[in-house]
Amino acid sequence: MSRKDSKGLFANVLGQLDNSSEKGVGQRSTSPHLMKVAAGVRQIQERSELAERLLKDGGQVIEIDPDDILESAIPDRFASAYDVENLAELMQSMREHGQTTPGLVRSVAGDGKAFQIVFGRRRLAAAKHLGIKFKAIARELSDEDAIVLQGEENSNRNDLSFIERCLFAQSQEVAGYSRDVICKSLNTGKSHVSEMIRLAIALPREVLQEIGAAPEVGRRRWVDFEAKWSAHPAPLETAISVLAQYNIRKSDSSARFAAVLEALAGERQGAVLSLDAAELVSHGLVLGQVSHGKSGSKLAFNKSVPSGFVEYVAKQIETLHDQFMQKNAR
Repeated sequence: MSRKDSKGLFANVLGQLDNSSEKGVGQRSTSPHLMKVAAGVRQIQERSELAERLLKDGGQVIEIDPDDILESAIPDRFASAYDVENLAELMQSMREHGQTTPGLVRSVAGDGKAFQIVFGRRRLAAAKHLGIKFKAIARELSDEDAIVLQGEENSNRNDLSFIERCLFAQSQEVAGYSRDVICKSLNTGKSHVSEMIRLAIALPREVLQEIGAAPEVGRRRWVDFEAKWSAHPAPLETAISVLAQYNIRKSDSSARFAAVLEALAGERQGAVLSLDAAELVSHGLVLGQVSHGKSGSKLAFNKSVPSGFVEYVAKQIETLHDQFMQKNAR
């Protein structure tokens, strides 16, 4: 398919999506499948447009052995993004169609390698796993130009989670980049960048790595997370305890975020009154906690517990109380 024909296809699919969103409430909503396809098409189109611009500025597409390319100086994703299981869909696409959009590398001196990746790290990792050459546009770029282009490609695709953007901003700050450069790389204002860096500094990176990218969690929930973290008497110990649980480790990153947030909120509120606490566990699944304080005891179920079960337990309270009283009257 020619580049002109592919652009026409992109425009057609995206046009259908845009038209479907403008038809009002009475129309049937766009299918999730079409939304996913259109989002993928939009990412391909935006990548192609950025690649065309770089080529017009004097870049050239070359094929490079992935082992001859240095990692970028500032990471923009969690390391797990490059695991084989998380690259499976991209690797399958590259097996069938090849690498349709080039990455970007820049020339570097020393370290025994001629190039350093600027963007396209997932495509580079996929090429390495597949044992094929990596297609990239080669450019002469300063450190600042490279970090801005790295951030621009991520902003165009809009596929970095909020917390990944926070860590990306903080890593640039630590590396000595100015706030103006960081703002350009993230395509946002100084107040937002300041908030991102504050959050990244306040939350231990090892905990964030264990939670993961949490793509469904936006700014407001992370701000709430940091507030509860800061107010908690033992946030690190609490987070480690939650993330060590088998069922939590095996869940997705958004669920891990929710589990830690819930623990921080619950223990912070009960920190003054609680003298002792115990988890309610069923077949390895933590259903809630029983805490005992000076003013009384409290039974709290986790949000993951179905409301129907909570109602069922509530209806059994009278029966359970009668059984307890009869047992202790003997």
